[in-house]
Amino acid sequence: MKKILLVMLAGIITASSVSACSPQQNTDRETIFQVALLQSLTQGYYDGIIGVEELKKHGDTGIGTFEGVNGEMIVLDGKVYQALGDGTVKEADKSETVPFSNVTFFDNDKTETLSKAENINKLKDQLNKTVEANGKNLFYMVKVTGEFKKMNVRSELKQEKPYKSLDKALATDQREFNYENIKGTIVALYCPDYMDGLNTPGWHFHFISDDKTKGGHILDLAFDSAEAKFDLTQGFNLHLSDNNEFQKMELSKDVSDAIKKVETNEDTAKASTKD
Repeated sequence: MKKILLVMLAGIITASSVSACSPQQNTDRETIFQVALLQSLTQGYYDGIIGVEELKKHGDTGIGTFEGVNGEMIVLDGKVYQALGDGTVKEADKSETVPFSNVTFFDNDKTETLSKAENINKLKDQLNKTVEANGKNLFYMVKVTGEFKKMNVRSELKQEKPYKSLDKALATDQREFNYENIKGTIVALYCPDYMDGLNTPGWHFHFISDDKTKGGHILDLAFDSAEAKFDLTQGFNLHLSDNNEFQKMELSKDVSDAIKKVETNEDTAKASTKD
């Protein structure tokens, strides 16, 4: 496990504009770098805060979204992929900007062989055993590779101003894609319970196929076996915007119900597409 003290939240929050990241942050491999808050995204702040090229200076693995929630982000092996609402996947253009993301430089601290999982909750149960054994107050970035008997993912159509809250946007503009016997990688982030208010405690999963043509936010899955590589991380760096609209947001507002809807698809009216 990495030998670095937990960075206190009060000392790492940085209010900054798109171009104001300090170069010292770019070499820290032991930190989860977060752009904005899931709470700000959930309330409808979809403006980009940093560019994708700047994001790559802070990590080579992670998840997130793009300006206008224009698709789901999967960061893998130093490349930023964009799973769009029409079901296609592309490497994100350099001009794309980011309203929310979590990335880190991936170092494999632990490898586990996963047994059969009939659904996403069974995957969580297996991953949680490693969390419980190594420390529930750490951050975990995990890569799960294998062939998936079932992979149910979602993305969404790009939103235009004035922005709706994320649960309302997904109610009309979410798209689902269902795949069978597909090889690929899950990029998963675990946040500790004390992150409630800044992100979602627990697990968040995105997927990309080996051929980089399919992917998105995972709603459900199934597999017979898979390999999980864990990056145990103790540092956390929160990068905010000094934009006036962002600064006026009521970020202490309880949006837990809305977050649950957008994370798990509960109570969300959606349009489904099968492939």
